[in-house]
Amino acid sequence: MTNKVVIGAQWGDEGKAKITDILANRADFIIRYQGGCNAGHTVVADDVTYKFHLVPSGILYKNKFCLIGTGTVIHPESFKAEIDELKQQGVDLTGLKISSLASVTMPYHIEADGYNEEHAGKGKIGTTKKGIGPTYTDKAARIGLKIQDLYDEETLSEKLDVILPLKNKILSKVYGLDEYSKDCIIDLCKKYAEIFKPYVCFDLQKFLYEHKNDNILFEGAQGVMLDIDWGTYPFVTSSNPIGGGAAVGSGYGPKMIDDVIGVAKAYVTRVGEGPFVTELNDETGKHIRDVGHEFGVTTGRPRRCGWFDAVTMRYAVQAGGITQVALTKLDVFDTFKEIKICTAYKNIRTGEITKYYPTDVYTHKYFEPIYETYPGWCSDISKVREYDKLPKNAKKYISRLEEILEVPISIVSVGPDREQTIWRK
Repeated sequence: MTNKVVIGAQWGDEGKAKITDILANRADFIIRYQGGCNAGHTVVADDVTYKFHLVPSGILYKNKFCLIGTGTVIHPESFKAEIDELKQQGVDLTGLKISSLASVTMPYHIEADGYNEEHAGKGKIGTTKKGIGPTYTDKAARIGLKIQDLYDEETLSEKLDVILPLKNKILSKVYGLDEYSKDCIIDLCKKYAEIFKPYVCFDLQKFLYEHKNDNILFEGAQGVMLDIDWGTYPFVTSSNPIGGGAAVGSGYGPKMIDDVIGVAKAYVTRVGEGPFVTELNDETGKHIRDVGHEFGVTTGRPRRCGWFDAVTMRYAVQAGGITQVALTKLDVFDTFKEIKICTAYKNIRTGEITKYYPTDVYTHKYFEPIYETYPGWCSDISKVREYDKLPKNAKKYISRLEEILEVPISIVSVGPDREQTIWRK
């Protein structure tokens, strides 16, 4: 196996966890390289459902090393809840490591996130209120805490003398919230240190060097269209889910990456605010949501649903560095008589038609999708395991997507279980 990156090619929730899980079986080392507990990944293995937020999906295989990388932000209580649940399900966490350079989500980050979202008015982003954005903000402002800081009293004390006056002023004067004492934060950090202690990798450079010849699988969260630089800004996450983000968040350079697998649903979904040109606010959209069980793993929120948007996907292929596609949830269309693909946008103000993604998202309200319509297959494909045995119309749909995207669709998922997967050579 070559070193592969698994990224979301849409707005997240594409089924990355399943693809990561099945590819992890062929890898030695799995690294989650960005994001936080705002991600929700579901894996079904042997009829058991596992839910991941921070822990790499590859943890289900024994004798694998799984690293929560430097580019992530970690909320200690959420991490503890996740590992406790996995332990109850009998998952072996022996191979789990956490980068000592990963950032810590503190209580004031969550409070700030909630306040900002509730008081944003028309500027509401639709965050999960997990403190992700404020944690990354402090990281960029150089006033964040790293995991390693929890284990050095002198360093922690010095940092808090800088951080707390700034945080408390904002909490009290801007948000009208209670301030934190230094003793309170130090006590919290002691508890956090105990939570992380079994998993922290303090000799990170040595660990990464020793595994540089392993088959490595890089796991991203969210998706290209939620990337802080390349997504539908400002309706995005606060990190870089694109393929290039794997090098930044893992500790390995870009030469270590051989393939970038972009995971995309056979349709499109989105959670939260932001533009969505192919969104279906009708019975068809509701039917896709119901059949596809489109509700957020982390929040439980119903996902917005729409036809496959090849305009954004072509953009995602380029910006995300995608070399091949894993197409998921094709089986959701089993009962559909016809299926549509958006191949271009029409500007209703100017009449101009474009097949290239317009980066100014505030103009998206003026675009309407131009569709190609294809006949459905009206049969159950959930038990198909060979590509040639798919219905003719299903193969036509896949072939057309490949033509438009100009990259191969190498994996087709026809259900949530590991075994419900078609591999194409």
